[in-house]
Amino acid sequence: MVESAAPTHRAAALRLSIGYVLLFGVTGVSLPFAGLWMTDRGLTGAEVGVILAAPMLARLITGPVLAVWADGFARRRSPMALLAAAAAAGYGGALIVDGFAAWMLCWFVGATAAAALIPLSDVLTLRIAKREGFTFAVPRGFGSAAFVAANVVMGAILVRTSSDVVGVWIVAGSAALALFAAIGLPQERVNDGPRTRARDRFKGLGALLGSGPFLAAVGATAALHASHAFYYAFSAVLWTGQGLGAGVTGGLWGFAVIMEIAFMWLIEPWRRRRGIGPWALLVVAAIAGVVRWAAMTLEPGLSWLIALQALHALSFAAAYLAGLELVDRYSPTEAHTAAQTLSSALSSGVVIGLATLISGPLYDAHGAGGYWAMVGLAAAGGLIAAGMARRAP
Repeated sequence: MVESAAPTHRAAALRLSIGYVLLFGVTGVSLPFAGLWMTDRGLTGAEVGVILAAPMLARLITGPVLAVWADGFARRRSPMALLAAAAAAGYGGALIVDGFAAWMLCWFVGATAAAALIPLSDVLTLRIAKREGFTFAVPRGFGSAAFVAANVVMGAILVRTSSDVVGVWIVAGSAALALFAAIGLPQERVNDGPRTRARDRFKGLGALLGSGPFLAAVGATAALHASHAFYYAFSAVLWTGQGLGAGVTGGLWGFAVIMEIAFMWLIEPWRRRRGIGPWALLVVAAIAGVVRWAAMTLEPGLSWLIALQALHALSFAAAYLAGLELVDRYSPTEAHTAAQTLSSALSSGVVIGLATLISGPLYDAHGAGGYWAMVGLAAAGGLIAAGMARRAP
């Protein structure tokens, strides 16, 4: 029995890994290059900012609504396939329409559907990993690797051709994900019992909002993720201003993601074997964030930047994995999708969106000193986690 179980585990992990590769193969191009694609088609910087920010800020509403809708299916892969198809349709529409309003609508549909796929993928993987005995971070790490690979490949392609290829890549990748989700992802059921009514699923979502430990987990995770906002928006600007070339800047970003992957594949399995809890892991992530962002205010040289980028493994990856585990712990089985989606909507949508909005004025007024606000966010997340670590079982 044990001998036959291992190949089953590996097959499930492989299929989930392919799903993450396809998903982050799209985001690895859409996140860094969407702005270039849009400006090359004649949109102003202000218009691009509105188009990109609107789906993020709307996730507080669209995320939970889509989660409740997704839990109405019998199989978890069914809504994932439909969302990937919607993303392909939305992004595909952006290839053929013209005008700000049309672009806004198409991109909103595509980006909203694509963003909803991440927590749905996480819920599917968490459930199967828990049941079949492999570490969630292993297939998720392949997604991070695909993000880096897509970024590098698209950068090399753009040297030789126009930015039109960005849109084609995003649409083709979304369509490929839709097809694989429909036939390749594991056929995991949403619930072991009968399907619940939509009204009851919304009630479950309301119950989550009344749970102190759940809100503490979401709040701490959101603060730690949001502490990266100034880095995402202005690190490349600051580094090039220090005289570092574009290649070095890209290398520093890539190195950070490599450290993220190393944590997921090497440190996370060790952490679980050692029994280090998620609240303690969030405290470690907060300490790393405070150190990283405080040091960034000094505009350190390249050798120090490399060391500080290695802390991305803790400030981001550790916070991400601990947050997933805590949200899973403090939500009932029938509300896992809604819980992870709500957490994602806050931490990767609304809160970091607001932090990004204030990062611009901070950069204009203080330059690298804007990182001090990120120190405050990381410290706030750490204080919440430290308080819960003393009280939570």
